[in-house]
Amino acid sequence: MCPTFRAMKIGIVKEGKVPIDKRVPLTPEQCAVLMQKYACEVVVQPSAIRAITDEEYASAGVSLQEDLTDCDVLLGVKEVPVSDLIAEKTYFFFSHTYKQQPYNAKLLRTCVERNIRLIDYELLTKNGRRVVAFGRFAGLVGAYNGLRGWGEKFDQFSLTPAFECHDLADMWSQFKGVTFPSDLRIVLTGKGRVANGAVETLEAAGISSCSPEEFLAGAPGPVWTQLDAEEYYRKSNGEPYSKQDLYRDPTDFESAFMDYAAVATMYIAGHYYDARAPYIFTREDAASDAFNVRYVADISCDIDGPVASTLQPSTIADPFYGYDPKSATVVDHKASDAIGVMAVDNLPCELPRDASLSFGKDLLTHVLPALFDGDADGVLSRATECQQGALTEDFSYLQSYIDLP
Repeated sequence: MCPTFRAMKIGIVKEGKVPIDKRVPLTPEQCAVLMQKYACEVVVQPSAIRAITDEEYASAGVSLQEDLTDCDVLLGVKEVPVSDLIAEKTYFFFSHTYKQQPYNAKLLRTCVERNIRLIDYELLTKNGRRVVAFGRFAGLVGAYNGLRGWGEKFDQFSLTPAFECHDLADMWSQFKGVTFPSDLRIVLTGKGRVANGAVETLEAAGISSCSPEEFLAGAPGPVWTQLDAEEYYRKSNGEPYSKQDLYRDPTDFESAFMDYAAVATMYIAGHYYDARAPYIFTREDAASDAFNVRYVADISCDIDGPVASTLQPSTIADPFYGYDPKSATVVDHKASDAIGVMAVDNLPCELPRDASLSFGKDLLTHVLPALFDGDADGVLSRATECQQGALTEDFSYLQSYIDLP
């Protein structure tokens, strides 16, 4: 008698991390596509907090199932609580462990102890580039929140919080009827997913753009410009800028941002930051008379790092605070001498439906096919931190991290 074939069963877990996250890895329609294309089964753990309801999944033919122990693969978004981890399963989620974040050592240790195969979304790559990420939505919402914070701090206009909007189109519709002031002159750093998401929002706001050269020459506002690394970094010894040199050894560079800070009134930080690189602006820079920036929307949100005003993260519920450049302390957002700060560190959560749709599309295109073709391109193996009760070779450096008491 031939053995009975059992289709792969994939479960979507309910998010258990606090603060809550309303995003999902796959929308109902994407689950249906996955089941039809690969003859697999997809089930969803019921959840009252998702932006996409249980009823929407059921209507798309996706079964609701509380107990996921019979699933082969489990998909989440944020870290799965240790108490919820099911032994001998393959898990996909953002584990925040490969940089040895101390608060998640127990999570990775438990995955090893329970013989779990942990695949971290952040490590999924093809040709050296990440294939799934929420960066665009961080930029979309971060730029919106920066404009909203400006309007609130200076009592010039009011925008509905992004998390109260139904979707991206609704968020952008809040710009209707808003007149931005002529002294709003925005400099944006970065050219990746995050920064380009910010560009989409600035364009939706109807704010004009200009080149960095035009910006420095005093292009009238409201206006924004976008800087690549060659504009905000320069060689310390005066030699010509080289991207290869910057990537190889950023310690040979210094910040050129103060040229722009002297004429900008808002700064949106959307760049990738290498910890070896010089700060974009320091506390001394912010306290100088040459620093003209009055508002900082730090989408990258590296605490006490390259953007001196980012002393702490802010939250979706309370997204703004003030930075006193004289004392280098957090003060009231509306304090007259304070630089306004927006530093929410989970921005994509404010548009969970759109962010989930985009993320799931990337999963379907670049990642999940590998579950059915034997991982022909190695996309899963490169992102596997542990399996079969041990760390994988590429992540063996994490052994001392998980051995900590």
